[in-house]
Amino acid sequence: MDSRRRRIGVAKGHRPPMTHLFLDSEAMTHALGVRLGRAATPGTVVALVGDLGAGKTVFSRGVGAGLQVQTRVSSPTFIIVQTHEGGRLPFWHADFYRLGVADELEQLGLDEVLEGPGVTVVEWANRFWDALPSDRLEITLTDAGSGRDVQVHATGPRHAHLEAALGR
Repeated sequence: MDSRRRRIGVAKGHRPPMTHLFLDSEAMTHALGVRLGRAATPGTVVALVGDLGAGKTVFSRGVGAGLQVQTRVSSPTFIIVQTHEGGRLPFWHADFYRLGVADELEQLGLDEVLEGPGVTVVEWANRFWDALPSDRLEITLTDAGSGRDVQVHATGPRHAHLEAALGR
């Protein structure tokens, strides 16, 4: 992948360094998702953040492709949680955009999904951070005019290998 990347340091006492990437096309956003899907292990939780049109669903499609799921990955905005099976691991694709309160997550059975043996990708994760495990992979996509700026941050040791895999 032809992307510019660098490690960004932060002040002592704040978040540890994260991986920063620049993706100059939708195809590169998809390819980054494929790379994550191939590297993902059971219990992987990915928190996606970004404005409308930032590439969250394109990235998620790539994760599904990397996991070799057999169903079409589309935005789960109205369904909230989509299940995709038939791949290397089960894939749950969630979208918190339309949820009003955290209680709705319990009704959807999100806890079972997050503790399951597959990979969970949550779009608009920043709406309910507390509903997600503290050890996760956070990915922020930002429109940069000629492409996307992407920040990747593993919040704990379980997901550190995934940040490293995406930063290569």
